[in-house]
Amino acid sequence: MRASRLADGPIIHAGLEGLAGDNINGPSLIRAPQWLAGTEAGRLGEYYLYFAHHKGRHIRLAHADRLTGPWTVYAPGTLQLEESHFPATLDEFAPELAEPITAGQVYPHVASPDVQVDNEARQIRLYYHGQLADGRQVSRVALSRDGIHFEAREEVLSTSYLRMIRLDDIEEPGWYGMSMPGIVYRSADGLGAFEQAPQLFPDTMRHCALLRCGDTLWVFWSSVGDAPERILASPVALRGDWRGWAAGPAWEVLRPERDWEGAHLPAAPSVRGYAPEPVNELRDPAIFEEDGRPWLLYAVQGEH
Repeated sequence: MRASRLADGPIIHAGLEGLAGDNINGPSLIRAPQWLAGTEAGRLGEYYLYFAHHKGRHIRLAHADRLTGPWTVYAPGTLQLEESHFPATLDEFAPELAEPITAGQVYPHVASPDVQVDNEARQIRLYYHGQLADGRQVSRVALSRDGIHFEAREEVLSTSYLRMIRLDDIEEPGWYGMSMPGIVYRSADGLGAFEQAPQLFPDTMRHCALLRCGDTLWVFWSSVGDAPERILASPVALRGDWRGWAAGPAWEVLRPERDWEGAHLPAAPSVRGYAPEPVNELRDPAIFEEDGRPWLLYAVQGEH
């Protein structure tokens, strides 16, 4: 499996007006449905790109009429931390977390958006993660009529970095998800009562993205510890009981080859967590499909 770059440079970067901070990660792209034009917020463009800051206080949004841009940042952002049902201040965390808080391992944030369009209900679904008061990172879902203002649901759905896909013609139809590190979930409506299956990938998996091709679910992912960390793809056969699915071998899809991707920086084994400085890594794959053609989005230089 191969990927060809659309442009010689990132579509979202720290120089965009209205974008605070140089940490950029967790992309999720949709074609803005036409029915958004009938909402008070309107339809801002053909494409909505949701993304995050590793320590962000809201889910970011940029819009454009072409995939190549120019992209315009919606500066206020979408779902706010205070609306997410996650702690918004440090004093909301458990007292026994004082040491990891001091070490920068626990902090208020919302990140890792995965956005799905429900045309039947005329709703935008936003799956996102944050940190509970006990320090665990988990995923929730929020719903919106306009793609900007979201109402979050309190129910915890899964572990962090959840990606979702709807599979209606397999043995057990429904909404399926995969979270870090390769844990499969199923829900009848994708909004609650998530069932968990065994873990399909090694503990080193970071983020993933899902693409269906016939009877195969391709999982795009990256692995902590690779030098350089790069985008991989593994097949999962959509046959039989979903609790018994297994992942096939990993194929390399894309590695840093341009300076703007981090190729000019030393190749060193990657580590988990926040990337405060640019590194030679590709992370956070996301899949967008349009007219039968898949597009791969990813974060460059770690999270820059």
